[in-house]
Amino acid sequence: MSRRIILQEFITLDGIMQAPGGSKEDEAEGFRYGGWTAPFAEIGFKEGEEFMKRWMESTDILLGQKTFEIFAGYWPKHEDAWPGIIDVTKYVASTTMSQSDVDASGWDNSVLLNNVEDIKKLKETDGEVIKVHGSGNLAQSLFKHDLVDEMFLMTFPITLGTGKRLFGEGVIPAAFKLTDNLITSNGVIFAYYKRNGDVKTGEME
Repeated sequence: MSRRIILQEFITLDGIMQAPGGSKEDEAEGFRYGGWTAPFAEIGFKEGEEFMKRWMESTDILLGQKTFEIFAGYWPKHEDAWPGIIDVTKYVASTTMSQSDVDASGWDNSVLLNNVEDIKKLKETDGEVIKVHGSGNLAQSLFKHDLVDEMFLMTFPITLGTGKRLFGEGVIPAAFKLTDNLITSNGVIFAYYKRNGDVKTGEME
């Protein structure tokens, strides 16, 4: 039985997922809206507490290089806020890093994956689910190669019009089933989707 890959993302109504947590998180291409989740966090995260517990559940994670570097610089010093994050395996997908680079990050239990084939091999091993946080380029590659089993999306009621998007040109047609959801009083939508076969079409009467 293969391991499930769960994509967990903060996104805007127009699909932007860049730098949700802070102004300096990712300023690539002059992005100036970093930290766009912050005004919604106090109410949204409180009302969505049970969903957030599931979001932060300790399990192996898979990250792109940029997100790995951000996480490696932060979570080893704040592990009390994410119990178990030090113990799980952290996989980083990168074509430019070496395992020695990964080891130099100081984040224990971190393993380099060089390409999509490495991810496919990992998925076919026995073990717990693997969660992907952020990692826009990686997420688009996973969609392109049909490696996303579930999505846990937290959608915020804003549009930005610019920035890195979750769904790119390479996304394959696929159907998903909504299995759980919550809408907070300030408009944050927690939605959990599981892969549900192929896209079906028909005619509207």
